[in-house]
Amino acid sequence: MEYIKFSLFFMVIFSGAYLAAGLLAYRISHDLYRGENRLLDFLKDMADPAENARVAKTALPLQLVRGFLLSIVLYPIIGFLGELSYPVRFAFLAALMFMYTDFASAIPFPHNIEGLIYMKDRYLKKSAFWKLQFEMIVFSLLFGLVSGWLLFA
Repeated sequence: MEYIKFSLFFMVIFSGAYLAAGLLAYRISHDLYRGENRLLDFLKDMADPAENARVAKTALPLQLVRGFLLSIVLYPIIGFLGELSYPVRFAFLAALMFMYTDFASAIPFPHNIEGLIYMKDRYLKKSAFWKLQFEMIVFSLLFGLVSGWLLFA
């Protein structure tokens, strides 16, 4: 039962932090995702009603799946994490999300190590790098703050 509760909380916290950070960051980075001249033209165009509707329909369910998959990897260390102080849990969980799900990810994107190696120069713009970093830092901090507290309360 402990694992089910952990995964459910993890999924909700992960998805909530991810969507909140994305909505906040979108206000400063819509030029990456909208319009014919968007930098990330390999992604769906959020200005296109059909593509935007598909994203809106699938984002939450698929983020919940991601949250579940990420939660089960932590099962072996749930007890250990529970013994840590809140600041250490926060730092660990925030860093885990930032490093493993983003910056050190094996999927190339304009703001991570793989992207710097494999992406074409037209996608590697400083403005995109920092806008995407902002989003992932906000996500990681939100996730670390809430999960470090609620998952082990």
